[in-house]
Amino acid sequence: MSKKTRKKSPKSSIGKTTRAQSGTSAKRPPSKSRATAARNPGKHTKNRQPGNAVSKASHKPPSKALKLSGAGKTGRPTAARSKAKASNVKAPNVKASKIKAPNHSPENPGAAAAARFVLADGALAPSFRLPRDDGSTVSLADFEGRKLVLFFYPRADTPGCTKEAIDFTRLASAFAENRTSVLGVSGDPPKTQEAFRNKHQLAIPLVSDEKHEMLQAYGAWGEKSMYGRTFQGILRTTILIGTDGRVVRIWRNVRVDGHADEVLAAATAA
Repeated sequence: MSKKTRKKSPKSSIGKTTRAQSGTSAKRPPSKSRATAARNPGKHTKNRQPGNAVSKASHKPPSKALKLSGAGKTGRPTAARSKAKASNVKAPNVKASKIKAPNHSPENPGAAAAARFVLADGALAPSFRLPRDDGSTVSLADFEGRKLVLFFYPRADTPGCTKEAIDFTRLASAFAENRTSVLGVSGDPPKTQEAFRNKHQLAIPLVSDEKHEMLQAYGAWGEKSMYGRTFQGILRTTILIGTDGRVVRIWRNVRVDGHADEVLAAATAA
């Protein structure tokens, strides 16, 4: 038989088929644990991480102390913790050293300062020395042996103060006949007092107490209210001082109408 006509024997093909089948059957089927891992890789991968052994204690819910501390699953404060923080918000800590007491100095006196100088009938009149409208100075000693009327007014050239000053000017000669001098006192500067005098032709000397020292001493400075606002200012007050230098009478919260005539009557009777 020649090589060309020689046929492959079925034995050789059967051998190849057998080897192919045996090669396929050589692979082992996946085990049950590997199949489970393929379906749920996260569970088994976590258990295989080094140093991260899973124990029963690690799966327990957070303790009561942990809940109170506010640590949730996400690491953020729980609602209960946030509420506790809101309830524990403290008010600003204002140091007592930063709280300044009211300034009752002569430049900025207050109600308490005025309360320290409350005169009464028969009290010795406090001394003073202040500038007046003509540029000179005037003091209590200048009127020794004479009666003296001090009328304190809030502000020069305002309606009520102007009327009061004009009324005392009208009665200036009558006061002089009774050996009584009259002084008007306010917190206005001397130049303002001068303009006030010249504008209304006043015959009464006008004294300037810009530091409010005399106003305090005679109780003519204190708390006032206007249009719902309270402030410190001059209280319209009149004081009659006798020849002995003592207070004869005090008028507080003066009403301008007829006031000058009332003071003249009291000075005449003193």
